[in-house]
Amino acid sequence: MVYFTNLLWVFVIFSFLGWAVQFIAECIKKRRPVNPGFITLPFLPSNGIGMILVFILLHNIKNFFILFVASALLLTLYKYLLSSVFERSFGFKWKNYSKKRFNLNGYVSVWEPFAYGAIGFLSVKFAFNPMISLLSTIPLWIAFLIPAVITVMILSDCIISVITVINLWKNLKGMKNIFELIGSDKSSIPDDELRKSYERRILKSKRFRLRLVKAFPDMQSLNYEKQLQDIKTRFDIIREKNNETYERKIENDDEKPFAFGLSFSKLFWLFFIGSFFGTVLETIWGLIMDGYFQMRVGMVIGPFIPVYGGGAVAITLCLYKLHRKGDVVVYLVSAAIGATFEYLCSYFQEMFLGTISWDYSDSPFNLDGRTNLTYALIWGFLGLAWLRYLYPLVSRLIEKIPKKPGTIITVILCVFMAFDGALSILAVDRKNRRAENIPPKTVIGEAVDYVFNDDYMDFVFPNMKVTKKSKKTK
Repeated sequence: MVYFTNLLWVFVIFSFLGWAVQFIAECIKKRRPVNPGFITLPFLPSNGIGMILVFILLHNIKNFFILFVASALLLTLYKYLLSSVFERSFGFKWKNYSKKRFNLNGYVSVWEPFAYGAIGFLSVKFAFNPMISLLSTIPLWIAFLIPAVITVMILSDCIISVITVINLWKNLKGMKNIFELIGSDKSSIPDDELRKSYERRILKSKRFRLRLVKAFPDMQSLNYEKQLQDIKTRFDIIREKNNETYERKIENDDEKPFAFGLSFSKLFWLFFIGSFFGTVLETIWGLIMDGYFQMRVGMVIGPFIPVYGGGAVAITLCLYKLHRKGDVVVYLVSAAIGATFEYLCSYFQEMFLGTISWDYSDSPFNLDGRTNLTYALIWGFLGLAWLRYLYPLVSRLIEKIPKKPGTIITVILCVFMAFDGALSILAVDRKNRRAENIPPKTVIGEAVDYVFNDDYMDFVFPNMKVTKKSKKTK
């Protein structure tokens, strides 16, 4: 039962992480939110299954080089077989690497095995064991129930998506038949009526089918490529018209301002600004609730709380295309995203650092002490206010920054935030080791102990606690 529960968690966690990485990459690349998955939920089941294979077959390999090579071969073979079976079953090729050098039948590119090797290596060496240790502290029935419910939801979504692909295939077939009749002497129906019927077929590709088309822009059909391209073109026209009501459109690249659209620069500035204002909100909240000033930051240098910055980015990417929806929908989605993000931040902090910065175990309607209903409702208000009023204003202000200075400042701040984050992790790790009387082994460790001593760490992280799990396993 315990082993099966661990497999479920591997599936759920890595399905989500794979989706999150591709989601961020696609959003930066296309400058708009794109769900990169085959299903509508934020999971990539294929990634989860691949990591289950790594967990079962490679978990006990100790040699670093063998582990890297074995992960690369295993996941590359898995990706090749999965892509081949999917194309033969449905007649679609989701990713086409045929134009790239050293590809395998267009299913796998030459660089993917290196990435797969690194993913397998990092997962076995740094992720699996902390995850299992953390799960051992949760009651077994809860540890099983949560991933089991999520897995059932994923499987249900997969069934719906398969039905969607079948319907898309049928629609493309009908479009091709109509297209072949246009201008043909075999048809007794006027061309105008056939063209109208063809247009109706395009519009018939409703939400789920259109989502698949936009999620996989490289998707190719073996028999209906022209019809598939017509659907893509029409959808792009509709999407651009919808987006014009929320954010201006500029065709000429030379006229685009700094950080235009959902570019990397825009997302970084949202993260930076959100991290700063998160500190302001937490400080004010602490004054109201506790009646005295208390330093509340998430980094050892500067007034930044990355949870708020990451939340701002996550809510922007997820809600950007919902600006035409009602306030109730936006509010509920914001609440779900904020609570989920807060839960995951707490989970991974405890998994990798052995500490927690907040604990809601004593509050009503909490989830494992990592988030609760109250803060979910607050996230809902923040997301609604952000989408309706704050984001358009902040976006315009960011775009007013001159291009060249803006690029230079962005690079400098990126380096600084990365350095601050790495230093914060190192400082927390040294604080935990000092508590166990473990001396530093390097000059860097000695410097961290001197600068970020216990008094300083207690001042900037007054609510951070070492978990019982980390005390037992160190």
